[in-house]
Order: sequence, then C-alpha cells, then structure tokens
Amino acid sequence: MNDVHTENKGDGARYRIAVDTGGTFTDVVVGSDTGDMAVGKALTTYDRVFTGFEASVHRAAESVGWDGEEVLRNADVIVYGTTHATNAVLTGRVARTALLTTDGFADTLLLREGGRRDAFDSKAAYPGPYIPRRLTYEVRERISSEGDVLVPLDEQQVREVLQQLADENIEAVAVSFLWSIVNDTHEKRLGQLIEDILPGVPYTLSHEANPTIREYRRSSAAAIDASLKPLMADHLGNLRSDLVQYGFSGDLLVVTSEGAVLDVADVLDRPVLLLNSGPSMAPLVGAAAAPDREIVVVCDMGGTTFDVSLVEKGVVRHTREAWLGEPFVGHLTGLSSVAVSSIGAGGGSIAWIDGGGLLRVGPQSARSTPGPAAYGRGGEEPTVTDACVALGYLDASGFEGGFTLDRHAAVKAIDSRIAGPLGMDTTQAAQAILDVSANHMATAIRQASLEQGVDPRGALIVAGGGAGAMVAAAIGILLEADTVLIPATAGVLAAYGAHRAPIATEFLSPLHNDTHAFDAASATRAVEDLKAKAAVFAARFDGVGEKPEFTYFVDARYPGQAWDLRVHLVSAPEGPDTATVIEQAFHAEHDRRNGTHDARSRVEVITWGVRVEVPRPEQLKDTVATSGAPQSHRTDPMVFGGATYDTTRFRGVTLGPADKIVGPAVIDLPTTTIVVPPEWDATLDDRSNIYLTRKEA
Repeated sequence: MNDVHTENKGDGARYRIAVDTGGTFTDVVVGSDTGDMAVGKALTTYDRVFTGFEASVHRAAESVGWDGEEVLRNADVIVYGTTHATNAVLTGRVARTALLTTDGFADTLLLREGGRRDAFDSKAAYPGPYIPRRLTYEVRERISSEGDVLVPLDEQQVREVLQQLADENIEAVAVSFLWSIVNDTHEKRLGQLIEDILPGVPYTLSHEANPTIREYRRSSAAAIDASLKPLMADHLGNLRSDLVQYGFSGDLLVVTSEGAVLDVADVLDRPVLLLNSGPSMAPLVGAAAAPDREIVVVCDMGGTTFDVSLVEKGVVRHTREAWLGEPFVGHLTGLSSVAVSSIGAGGGSIAWIDGGGLLRVGPQSARSTPGPAAYGRGGEEPTVTDACVALGYLDASGFEGGFTLDRHAAVKAIDSRIAGPLGMDTTQAAQAILDVSANHMATAIRQASLEQGVDPRGALIVAGGGAGAMVAAAIGILLEADTVLIPATAGVLAAYGAHRAPIATEFLSPLHNDTHAFDAASATRAVEDLKAKAAVFAARFDGVGEKPEFTYFVDARYPGQAWDLRVHLVSAPEGPDTATVIEQAFHAEHDRRNGTHDARSRVEVITWGVRVEVPRPEQLKDTVATSGAPQSHRTDPMVFGGATYDTTRFRGVTLGPADKIVGPAVIDLPTTTIVVPPEWDATLDDRSNIYLTRKEA
C-alpha cells in the first residue's frame, strides 16, 4: 500500500471512489472527506475500461457541482470491481495455459467431482476440461498423504516438458501435484525450474491457489488462476497506468469474491479471487439497509444479469460451491465467496420468439454495444429496457445514462420482432416482455432461497441495480411479498457496497485431525502459523483502516461424509477443550443446515482457517436533509397490467423523510427509476431508502 493516506497533498477536499464495471454500465460512488456523496453511471467501454470509468466519475461530480478532474486527481482510494475475469473464464478468452500434474492424474479436470444436472439425460455431451488434455502433462513424482516422498521429482523430464511448453507458445502454467498440501517441496522446485527455463511466463502452484484436500478443486483453482494472470495483469495494468497519467497517486484496491477488497498487487498475484467478485458487493448494502430482519433477499438487476443473494440476521451468506457456468459441467475453485446466484435477465436482455412460437427473454444481452434499441447506438433487438420505454416508465428526455432515449426505435424493435409475429399491439408485447422477465427473476429468487432452506415469502426483498427498481413491485407480487425496499443507492448497489467493503482475506491450513483422537500439538502449530500470517497481513494496512478483526473457523465432517461444513468458532481453537468446542459447534451447524446431527459422533477436521478483516472507516453520511413535500414535475400516461393510467412522475431529490407517494407513480432517481404500480404505495425513511408497500385489498 502507498502511504498517501497520511500525506497532505494540498488544499481542497479529498475523495474515495468506488467503481463497478458491469456488462452494460459502469457505476461509481464518490465520497468526499466531508461525508458528501455523488453517484454516476456511464456506458461500459470494453476496449479501454478507464474511458467509461472517467465518464461516470465526471457525471457523478457534475451532479453535485464538483470538478471531475479534481475528484480523480485528489482521490486517496479507488476501489475497483469488475466482471472481466468471470467473463473471460466463461467465454474461454484466457491465456493459453498448460497443466503439469502427477503421473497418472491427467484427467482430474476432466472428471471433476462427478454429478449431473439431469441424471436421466443420456444424450448430454460430456463437458471438456478447463485445460485441454493435449496441454496436460504428467510428471514423474509422488508424495504420500503423510508427506513422504515416494517418487522423487524427475527434473530431467521436467526440463524436457518445459521446453515443449516453450515450443507450444504456452502463456501460463498451472502445477498441481498429489498431496502438495502436505509436502510442497516438488511444486516449489518446479516453480523454480519454470522461472529458469520459461522466464517471464506466469505460473500458479496449487498449494498456494487453494490449499484444500480436494484434488479437483485445488487443480481447478490453480488452472484458472494461472490462465487469468496475463489477462488481468494487462487489464489492471492499463487501468493503473491510465490513473497515474491522470494524476492519481492513491491506493488502488480491487473487489474480490469474498465480499472484501485487496490491494491490486495481491490480486495480481492471485487473480482467481476476482471470480464472481462483481456481484459480491450488493449483499453488503442489503445487510446494512435492514440489519434487524431475519432474512433479506438482495436482488441486483443490471443491464446484463440479475443477481440474487441472501442475508441472515445481518450476515452475508458465503459458499465454496460457486460454479462458473452450469453446476457439474462448469468449473469450480472451492474458494470461499459470497453466495450469489446469477441469471441472464437484465435491462439489456433481448426478447425473442423461439421455434415453438413462445416469447423468451434473455439470456442474451444487448450489453452497452450496441445496447437496447432505445439507446440509438445501432441496436435492433427489443429488450427489457425497450419495453419500459414503450410503457412509459423510463423518461426518454431525462435518462441518466448520458444520452436521450429513442422511444420510436424501441417501439419499432418491439413491433417488428415481437408484436407483429405474435399478433399483439405494442403495449401488449411490451407488457408481455416485462411479465416474462419478472417471472424469470422470481423463479431465480425462489430457487436460490429454497435451496438454502429459506422461504422467500417471509423475507424482505431489497431491490437494486439500474433496472431493479422498475420491476421490484412485480417481483414482490409474484413472491407474495407485501414490502420491497429500494435502497437510496439502488442504482449503483454494487459500487456503494464496495465503498463499505473491508480489506480482508483468508488463510488456510489443511491439517487432518479427529476430535476423538485429537492431536493438540499439531492443531496448535497450525493455528499459530495462521495467526502469524494474519498478523503480517493486518500490519500492512495499519493506519488505512480500523482495528483488525480475526475470526476463526474449521472445515469439518462426520466420518464417512463426502462433504464438509465450514464451522465458525467464537475464538481461536486453542487450549485443552478445543476438540469439545469444535464438536459442539459442528453439531449445531450440521443441525441448522441439515435438520439433524449426531451428538455422539466424532468429528473430522479437514482444514483450519482464519479470516482477517480490516474495516475501512465510514465517511459517507447515513442521513439526508429533508427537502420538503414531494414535488411532481410531470404527469404521463403509463401502462400497468394492460390498462393506461395518468401517472405522476416525481424527482427523488425533492422527497423528504416520511413522505408518502400513492401509486401509480414513478420516482426518477439519478441512477435508477422506481415504478410504483396502482396497487402499491411508496414511503421514504430518514436514510433515503424507499419502501414499496402493497395496499390493503
């Protein structure tokens, strides 16, 4: 970390910027050292990410009378979130990578962990491995589960293999040897040989990528990490270079999948942490918006995807089962990440008619280029955004994306591709597009909730994202919910979450132990080693954040179980009663997750871990000044459920706490539009959050 946070760089306000680069829009939240906040949104630029970032910063600054260039130059911290790594893995646009593995284990990535999404589909094609079999090389070496060297590393063969990689123009190398988590000597030596024979070629050792007992997850994490290193070095390098040229000299932090941020150098060393990092920030806002609610379902609808996550009693759910792509046929790293389910249902999702004549929406997206037809950038396919324009929800002349919406182009796209072929008028087709999209999202919420034992009907729904507030009430009806919360920063939900995110990471030690034959000495050594690593990490950020927090956990299972559970402990697992503490905590967690436990059974500990978290001081004000009675600025005809209503439009900046707006109405906020259907009302709390409540029948 640079020590710029303690320097006096001159007069004027200091700023912190959080940015979320999505598939369609780039969102920013700018906070000043006075506690004031500004938000902005601009189209994402794929060729040079800084272009869209700069535009969104300028839009945010201009909205409150700041100078955009001064904001960028005087920023002490920039927090950057991106879907670039995830998209690269899903599309296969990663570095040409080779895998070196123990002799006889070349099919680890091919076999995965077994399992099928549909056990009865005999015609389903078997998925290919992340790294092609022809780029997988077996190395003569073998280490036992106890760490003994059974077959020494054949360095002569390794040299020959590495020369082959040079001839194959390999851009990155992943190394995954059997039981390297117990004895990493062979993997480390191979890393040295790579540096000698393939200087400059990035590589990843599996025991560093994910020190887990599970061979597939360790190999997969190493393979994905290595394949991302050249790509993300270029991506983040260009961003950092552009910022430096602009005059930025502060700290660049990057959002990770753990729901935290890390210094850019840490992420470049381990880019696998960027997978699914974009959606990991929205749940932080949901947790803060309703900390006292038992269950909160957080929905983040952007231009390309619809993301769902759960918050329980203010705690964001995490998982180690986050598949990249479809379960069992996609790829899995086994690393801890915020539990987020995503589907291709965003404002830019394209409406189309399938071969059976049925209306479909998504998963294809118009993205920012060419974008929805209403953007006037060459798009000809009708999208959810176009449907909202046709129904009157979006203010064509006051759209905050930096351009004016083209209603004629939206209607033309809907008529030619949907209304005409289905024998509908424009209004019917636009309503049908929204209905299909809302049903997709409601189904995604049900699936994500019920799979984790949560009934969404009893949960508070928090809706965000640039498009989320337009369909929030429709989703609420489908889920039988009476209340939906729209946060004040709904349009830039992930970026605002990044503003609040702590600096954090996890350290793991894969050490087997049994509570009925407990080896206290080895457990103590493992925990002490973890504590030392965590302390070193926390010391790097001394003065940047608040007092570091350490939480301890174990991954454990009952004997004979195939899968383990992560069990969080009240304190560090040390002392004579450690085995008993772990048993009791595991029984309780197993009962909570599965509805049963075996109090007499011993517990096997697979992994010991510590999470170190450095909270960053909150600078943004959590209340807003009242603005008097709500002021309408126009009445427009809008369509709800096929009927046309004279609907009042309100500007969000004129609303004050306790204001109540009776539907039908539309509230225009700087980065989103809130649709209040006829059967709903809207109220504002003292933190500028808007609650949609269904009227009494």
